[in-house]
Amino acid sequence: MARLAAFLATLAALAASPALALDKVSFGLNWVPEAEHCGFFQAKATGLYERAGLDVELRPGNPNVNMPLLVASGELDMGMGSSFTTLNLVAKGIKARTVAAFFQKDPQTLVAHAGQGVARLEDLKGRPIMVGGFSRNEFWQFLKARYGFTDDQLRPFAYSAAPFLADKRAVQQGYITEDAALLGKALPEPPVSILLADYGYDNYATSIFATDAFIAAKPKLVRAFVEASRKGWEACMAGDYEPAMRAVLALVPTGGEELFRFKMDQMKRRGLVEGGDAARLGLGAMTEARWRSFFEVMTQAGLYPASLDVRQAYTLDFLAQP
Repeated sequence: MARLAAFLATLAALAASPALALDKVSFGLNWVPEAEHCGFFQAKATGLYERAGLDVELRPGNPNVNMPLLVASGELDMGMGSSFTTLNLVAKGIKARTVAAFFQKDPQTLVAHAGQGVARLEDLKGRPIMVGGFSRNEFWQFLKARYGFTDDQLRPFAYSAAPFLADKRAVQQGYITEDAALLGKALPEPPVSILLADYGYDNYATSIFATDAFIAAKPKLVRAFVEASRKGWEACMAGDYEPAMRAVLALVPTGGEELFRFKMDQMKRRGLVEGGDAARLGLGAMTEARWRSFFEVMTQAGLYPASLDVRQAYTLDFLAQP
C-alpha cells in the first residue's frame, strides 16, 4: 500500500507540474500573410512547431518593414528572404546566412498581353517594361547580364494593375502564383506570364535566414524550426493545406479561398517548391553549386564585388545532403 501511495503521489505531482516551456522564436515574413507562406502557417496551425519545442511568432511584413534590418538588429530571430537577402547583408559587413530555401523557383515573372507577339523572354528585349525600384536591383540585373536588357526599357511600376490593363502593349513585373488570377479576369484572354526561373534566374526564394550570432547561439532551435517548417511545406504540397489557409485568410481575407487555391495549384504545377534541388534533396534544399552560379551572374551584373565570399551568405548544415 505504501508503494502504491507513493506511486500515486508521484503521478499527481507530475500532473500538477507545469509543462516544459517552449522556446520562443520570432520569424519575419517577407509580405502580408498569403498562400506563398503556406508551410510556415501550416506548421503553426497544426502544432508542428509546438511539438518541436517552439513557440513561434510569425510576424507579417509589408512594404514599409525592412525585415533584414530587424533580423540584423536582433529585434527578430529569423526572417524570410531570398539569395539576395544574405548576399546583401554580407556585402554590407553584416554576418548572416540563409539556412533553407523553400521556393526552388522564384515566382517572379514578366507579364504581357496576349496577341502582342510575346511568347518567350527574348521577345521582350527592347520593349518598355514596368519594374519597381526594389526589383531593379534584383531580377533586372539578371536580365541585363544574361539577356542584354537595357535600362532605357525601364518604366515606373506603381504596384497597380491599372496601367497594364489600360494599355494592351504594356509589360510589367508579376508573379506566376497570381498573374492569371488577378489580371486574367479583366482581360479578354489570359495574359502571357514568363517565369524568369525557367530562363536561368536561380534566385532561391521563401528562404529562412538568421545572423551568424543567432545560429551559433541556438543551433538546435534553428534546426527544429527548419525541420518543422519543412514538414509544414510537405503537407501543403500534398494538398493538406486547409489549416494554413484558414489561418492566413483569418488575417488577410483578400482573394478568399479561390485565390489561395489558385496559388497553391501554381506552386505545385510549376515546381516552385518541389522542383530544383528539392527534387533530389528534399524540401528546403540548397547546393553550393547553385549559390556560386547565382553569385557569379550577379557579380557580372556589378551587384557584388568578386572578392565577396559567397560561402558566408549560406550554410548547408541544417539540410540533408547527398
